[in-house]
Amino acid sequence: MKSLINLIKKENLGTYKENVSFKKLTTYKTGGTARLVVLPYNTGALIKILKYIKTNNIKYKIFGNGSNILASDKDYNGVIIKLTNLNNIIINDNKIEVEAGYNFTNLCNQMSKKGYSGLEFGGGIPATVGGAIYMNAGAYLESISSVVEKVDILDENMQIITLSKSELQYGYRSSIFMKKNWIILKAYLKLKKYNKEEIIDLIEDRKQRRIKTQPLEYPSAGSVFRNPKGMYAGKLIEDCNLKGFTYGGAQISDKHANFIINKNNATSSDIAYLMNLAKEKVKEKYNIDLYREQELFNFGDE
Repeated sequence: MKSLINLIKKENLGTYKENVSFKKLTTYKTGGTARLVVLPYNTGALIKILKYIKTNNIKYKIFGNGSNILASDKDYNGVIIKLTNLNNIIINDNKIEVEAGYNFTNLCNQMSKKGYSGLEFGGGIPATVGGAIYMNAGAYLESISSVVEKVDILDENMQIITLSKSELQYGYRSSIFMKKNWIILKAYLKLKKYNKEEIIDLIEDRKQRRIKTQPLEYPSAGSVFRNPKGMYAGKLIEDCNLKGFTYGGAQISDKHANFIINKNNATSSDIAYLMNLAKEKVKEKYNIDLYREQELFNFGDE
């Protein structure tokens, strides 16, 4: 790891920090320690760092805002690469070129205030653009796939490739990126011009609804499970009498049963236990398999 740090310093490839807690890297605010966190300055620096990592068989993981990840309580003897510095954006009327590290909430609010429609759903999703593209983030029956035109990616061979929307295999909270070891670099989006006041009113109305119905005062990673077709995961979990159920420092929220919250210095194991419990009870009562939206990382059996 020291030789990687030396390379980063020698060639001025980015910033880095050693021994960083996942409590600082994820919105759950739980987990062990990452041996090294690196923030490349740009795509060229990212490629150089990745080539070194792969040549030397160093473990690594690309992180966005950590808003959809439960990192285990174990230490991770590898490199976390955050694309925060890849945050350039070009706005040309209703067309946007935006790099993966750009804050998704800021993008949604920024474009809505300009009177462009298509991203209103994202005002409360604390992701990066790359994270949103990766999981086809959405809310209120809308998702980012509806405004994506194409995406630049870095493939396994360190080649930059542009993929059209039709190649991204978008589905409900899913995409081709979940099946490939690719890195999202940039997204090309196309919005529609709309009445600015109506857009802002809609965003504010949804914001107030979130405040009333979601446990935003506690660390969490949003909805734990995808909604089964025609149903709501939260309602199924609530009907299993699990709303408010607490294990260790974690709780199935008494405000919204599809949220698990870090209520009192929870461990990742506490949260994982409640995820499994909810899944088991819903399967037992309704014979319905709930699928996690959230990613488990460094548990060893992902």
